[in-house]
Order: sequence, then structure tokens, then C-alpha cells
Amino acid sequence: MGSNGVCRFSVSAPPRLVEEFDCTIKRIGYDRSKAIQAAMRIFMDDYKLTHQVSGEVAGGLVTIYDHEVKGLEEVLTDVQHKYQRIITSTTHVHLDDRNCLEIISVRGDAKTVRKLSEEIMNKRGVKQSRLVAVTVT
Repeated sequence: MGSNGVCRFSVSAPPRLVEEFDCTIKRIGYDRSKAIQAAMRIFMDDYKLTHQVSGEVAGGLVTIYDHEVKGLEEVLTDVQHKYQRIITSTTHVHLDDRNCLEIISVRGDAKTVRKLSEEIMNKRGVKQSRLVAVTVT
């Protein structure tokens, strides 16, 4: 297929996910095609950040974790101390009796930022973690 035109393909997904997807895209005025194209671009950008970008980046690591998991807060603090040369600030928010949100601002070598992200993400009790970063020129 050339660069003009479209490529049609089918996607299999659980019905509940499709229902939630359709409700969400309806609220923002997208159709399925436009929403899937946007999701594909975000997916590829995330992949590039995770696997291809080199040099200096700046951004944030947003993490939600269960603070009642024994020892997790200490482990997360230890990890942050290990990477203190790239961490510029940390914001901690208590979401409810059990969950905390931590936003870690980073600036440094892309490979080191990815290592920090992976180390945080892989800890027991971390529910969600997402790294958003841009290259620094």
C-alpha cells in the first residue's frame, strides 16, 4: 500500500472494553478509526521512548501505589536515592486511605530514566506507572 489511502483491518477485543472505548470516544467526539489512530501513535511514541530515544530527556514518572504493602514506601525511597542525580523533584499525594500518587520529575540520560521507570514499575504494590518524557535539545 502506498502512502495515500487507508488500510482496513479488524481488531478483536473483549466486549466490555469495546463498550467503554465507544463511550469514551463518543464523549470526546472521535470515531473508532480516529481514536485507534491516536492510540497507535501514542503506543509507538511510548515504544520509541522506552526503546529508541537516546541522549538527554526531561519528563515525569507518574505512579500510583498501595502504601499498605509492607516495606514498599522504603523501597521506593531507596530507588529514588539511587537515581537522585536525574530526579529534580518528587510530589506525593494521598489519594485515599490506601493509595498514593507520586510524581517524580526527571532530567537526564534516556537510558537511566528508563531504568528508574522500570525499577519503580516492577515493585510489588505499584498499581500503575507511566513515564512521559521528551528529548531535551
